[in-house]
Formats: sequence, C-alpha cells, structure tokens
Amino acid sequence: MKTIYTHARCYVDGGFSERTLAVAAGRFVEPTEAAEGDRVVDLKGATVVPGLVDVHVHLREPGFSYKETIATGTAAAAAGGYTLVCAMPNLNPAPDTAATLAVQRELIAREAVVKVVPYGCITRGQRGGGELADLAAMAPSVVGFSDDGRGVQDDETMRRAMVEAARLGKPIVAHCEVNELLRGGYIHDGDYCRAHGHRGISSESEWRQVERDLRLVAETGCRYHVCHVSTKESVELVRQAKAAGLAVSCETAPHYLLLCDEDLQEEGRWKMNPPLRSRADRAALVEGIQDGTIEVIATDHAPHSAEEKSRGLERSAMGIVGLECAFGVLYTGLVRTGVVTLERLVELMSVNPRRLFGFGGGLRPGEAADFTVLDLDTPYAIDPERFRSKGRATPFAGRTVTGRAVRTVVDGRCVYDEETMNTK
Repeated sequence: MKTIYTHARCYVDGGFSERTLAVAAGRFVEPTEAAEGDRVVDLKGATVVPGLVDVHVHLREPGFSYKETIATGTAAAAAGGYTLVCAMPNLNPAPDTAATLAVQRELIAREAVVKVVPYGCITRGQRGGGELADLAAMAPSVVGFSDDGRGVQDDETMRRAMVEAARLGKPIVAHCEVNELLRGGYIHDGDYCRAHGHRGISSESEWRQVERDLRLVAETGCRYHVCHVSTKESVELVRQAKAAGLAVSCETAPHYLLLCDEDLQEEGRWKMNPPLRSRADRAALVEGIQDGTIEVIATDHAPHSAEEKSRGLERSAMGIVGLECAFGVLYTGLVRTGVVTLERLVELMSVNPRRLFGFGGGLRPGEAADFTVLDLDTPYAIDPERFRSKGRATPFAGRTVTGRAVRTVVDGRCVYDEETMNTK
C-alpha cells in the first residue's frame, strides 16, 4: 500500500518542479499509478521540501521539564516544519557518559514526534575545562560534541577534545565565549547598551574564541562547527578558514539575520546569548549566508518559564524560542525581500545541515519520507499563545509573516497537519 502525493511543487536538485511523490513503508518509492488500497493526496500545487533540520535546539529534558519537554519541544518542531532536530546537552544529568546519555535517549524514544539526535558534552559536567567527557562511549549515539551554553575556556582541554573527536569521526560544535571578557554583560556592548545604562557583552568575547579554535582545528584536523555566529569578525574568521581548506562550518539564527541592537526593547523576550549585535554585524551575517560562508540557519530554540523571562533585559534568563516561527520570519524577511532565493533558504534550513552532519535525505526514491509541505501565500500573525512549546518568549511576537508548514511528515507518517492544528 502506498500514499501518493500529486500536484506537488518539489525541491529536487537545487530547484523546484511539479512532481508526484509516492511513499511506502516510510520511504519514497517510484511513483506509479494508484492501485487498490493506495491513498492519493492532492497537494494542489503546494510547495514541498525535504524536512527542515535544526542542528541547535534545547529540549530541556531531562532536568528542566518546567521549561520544555521532549514531547512539547518536538511538537513545536513538527509544527514549524522540522523533521529532525539536534538536542543540546545542557541537561541534568548532563550527557557526558554513555549512562547519562541513555537517560535522555530513553525519553527521546518514548516521547519524540520528530527525529531527535542528541549531542554529547565535550567536558565532564559541561564545566569547560579539565576532564573530557567519555567521548568514545557516546560517539555511536550522538551527532557530535558540544558544551553549548559555555565556551571551553582551557586551550589544552579543547585541543585534546579535538584530537579525540577527529579520531572518532565526530565534529566539535562550539559555543564560543571567553568568560573573562564578559564582565557581567547581558546585551551587546553598543549604542543601546550605553544609552540605557546596561552592561554590555563585547564582540571580542565571541570572535576571540573562534580565532583560538580555528588555530586548534589547523593543528588537529578536527571537523568543527561554530554555533550561533553573531559578529562580523567571526564571519570573516570562518571565511578565511574555509578558504584555507579547513573542515569548518558555522550557523547563525533568524534573530541575528533580521534584528539588531537598535531593535531592543526592555523585555526579556529580547535577551539571548549571544546578544543581538550591531547593524554592521547583521549586514555581515547576511553577506555570509549569501556567499556561502554561513551554511546553516539554526534556531537555538531555548525555552524558559514565563517567570524567568519576565524580569526585563538585565535579570531575565537568556534564550528565546524559535522552532514555530523560524521559517515564516525568514521567508518573509529574506526571500520576499529579495535577500536570498527560496532555494537558498531551503539549503540553509534543510539541505546543508543534512549534508554537513551526515543525515542524508531528499525527495528521491529510497530516501526516508521526511518532508514538509509549505503554504507560501497566506499571511498570519505570530502568536506565541498558540505555540506548542512551553516557551513563549520571542522578539517576533505579533509580527505578520507569510510562509508556514501546513503538513510535516516523518518516515511517511504525518506528525503535523495545519488543517486540524494537531501534532500526531
């Protein structure tokens, strides 16, 4: 028995064309005439892309289920059009051994509605220095190693981690932040910060550690990916490293491409780490996605409780949610304005993360039937009260956008259907 999707405008081989898709036993198969028992779904010209992939999300479980759970976070992912997400390791217990990782993996197996691949910690307890986590024991079950939320401060620790990760064939995925340069800051050290009496986070706190890590990559040959790049200096450092032939990639997030510190308001929904940077930084990031220096857009979906985000810029927890509005804000802010093409956006949100992290996929026979059906025409307002995530904090609240997932399919099974507003 097959499900046949007709009149679909599909992304294949870098472009869009009308095709018929057929799915059986969770995979794409060669489309044939419908036989008795087959199900036919007329997509009426809707746009279909390989399922979106987010390589940087915080699902908060185990340990912080009051912020998010595997169930709510993956329901949010499905509603946003994501078929696969990579879960960061700032959890309790932190996944730094096979045993602690197993706690998270059991929850994923039981609760997730989309595919979830976890990261393992770089250091024991994510302490950023000293003893490495048990990288070898975790390697078969993780996408890579990260201490996200904390930069690895000690050079020798990072060097040893890179050597071991290279031996294991796994990437180091780095949150780059020099602690001694933070100086109590919590928003970008720019005009808004100074005009409103806040304490700033310097750009150097990010790019200085990117610079250090790239030097270590050249020594060790490690595959290396920079998380949530936010500064123009970081973009240029990655550009130079790629030109030198290093195995380096990076991501940025929707808010860094579409907002800057001039947009800040005195509310917790504008506070994240790294912070919104300057207009010049935003321009450099946009140039980076245009010229291929930045190959991935990830959300850094980081939910907190309403109380934790209600304390203004200074005292609120750092982090915003993004899974359920990322495609809409990016399609509206980048594609409809002519900054990038839809094809490029699909590369940044699906094709490139699949390629860089070894997930495979695509709308071809033999591949897993993971795909997203998009409505590119109907405007709507972003309403956090309708989110499936427990998190509600987003600087895009109330913004009218166009572009949304109307159906998300994982291994041939519909996990989100916009018509009924249900995750399955």
